[in-house]
Amino acid sequence: MSASASADAARASEVLAQLAVPARLAAFAELVRRGAEGATLAELAYALDVPVQQAGEACARLTGAGLATGSGNGIYRAQIGAVREAALAVDRLQPVTPLLAEYPQLKSFFAHGRLTSLPPTLSDRYQLIGEMLARFLALEGVHDEDEINRRLSAVADDVAGVRRMLVETGWLERDRAGANYGPGRTFTSAPPAR
Repeated sequence: MSASASADAARASEVLAQLAVPARLAAFAELVRRGAEGATLAELAYALDVPVQQAGEACARLTGAGLATGSGNGIYRAQIGAVREAALAVDRLQPVTPLLAEYPQLKSFFAHGRLTSLPPTLSDRYQLIGEMLARFLALEGVHDEDEINRRLSAVADDVAGVRRMLVETGWLERDRAGANYGPGRTFTSAPPAR
């Protein structure tokens, strides 16, 4: 991991840690709801039904993490961009991200580095997603089903469905017993740049 990626990961971790505390998440959500108008500590305390001191502590932490602006008894406003940046940083750290850059036409089937759906079976993109996932697996030799499942679980929840798709498209070959897998088709060229 590069220094930049490490810094991005640390920043994303800090943002998520701040929002993992229920009182801060509630305060941030209320500030987001209020938009550019923002809220004073008294307004925020009233909306959240908490003491002003507790609203102030939440806002101080949110401001310190770059999730809000404001100070003292002034107006506090959410900085939603900080959450977007944290989400993008997490996305960049996903193992499939470099391949998605080479297969931009497949991005709609992924969310935050996870495969969320498969294209229709008879479509070109069904074959293409098989190719991309075969490149992701980077198989050499024979592997048991547990190893294939472990690798696929880094990008998909339905590993059995994705494994079946890879076999159907010929990118993965299964032995007669159905317990071991190896690479199927060979890559004829670099990933398409569409």
